[in-house]
Amino acid sequence: MVGAITSFTCMAVAGRTVSSELDTFEIMLFRSLTGIVIVVSIAVMTGTIGDVRTRRPGLHGLRNICHFAGQNLWFYAITLIPLAQVFALEFTTPIWVILLSPLLLQERITSVGLLSALIGFVGILIVARPDPTNLSPGLIAAAGCAVFFALTAILTRKLTQTETITSILFYLTVMQAVFGLICAGYDGDIQLPSPDNIPWVVLIGIAGLVAHFCLTKALSIAPASIVMPIDFVRLPTIALVGMLLYDEPLEMLVFLGAALIFAANYLNITHASRRAAH
Repeated sequence: MVGAITSFTCMAVAGRTVSSELDTFEIMLFRSLTGIVIVVSIAVMTGTIGDVRTRRPGLHGLRNICHFAGQNLWFYAITLIPLAQVFALEFTTPIWVILLSPLLLQERITSVGLLSALIGFVGILIVARPDPTNLSPGLIAAAGCAVFFALTAILTRKLTQTETITSILFYLTVMQAVFGLICAGYDGDIQLPSPDNIPWVVLIGIAGLVAHFCLTKALSIAPASIVMPIDFVRLPTIALVGMLLYDEPLEMLVFLGAALIFAANYLNITHASRRAAH
């Protein structure tokens, strides 16, 4: 989990650094190209390149469109609002999974799941403090990315029933490179990163893959009820980074709202763990 927290933090700092030169589509294009090199290299070295096959290209496509949209909104949000607010709203992803799973996976929502969603929604309101007369594009983008990340998680769950991790990561990087190329190049002008920013772009690609690998590995070793509290350390970590590097204030309301979001997620996970044990 230390690797995941470090990687997510590095990706946020690197994303904000290159945003002055590259738009979000260009960032995603170069991130995905870096990811292709990494995934293919590791697959060849580990002998799993033969796992790259699929019987569900349409589901891969839908899953990667959702992830592409969510990641673009995330990169956009970190340029507009404090990093702590972005991370706090990103923690609502599991709550959206609770609400969307009955529609997409035909899973029944429990009373505890509904209570968790309500508590999480209160946390969202405290973090975002929306003003109907002046809604911040950054807050909308951060909230939107959580919804798309939830859709990505649900579709990934469906894919893992028939697809290998290597195959999922391969199609993730390749499809998103294509999406990035189309979106970044629709106007015929793709900005290449300057020599100074190339290391930051590579860092984004590496950090994105490492973060998700570490988080997945942690969940395979320990139950979510243990991993989640550690993952929550991302919030104070990024808040301190934002304060030290960008003079962003430490807002107690953000921490209060994030604590409610965490409590909602933890309540649902521990309830699900108890049900599975019985």
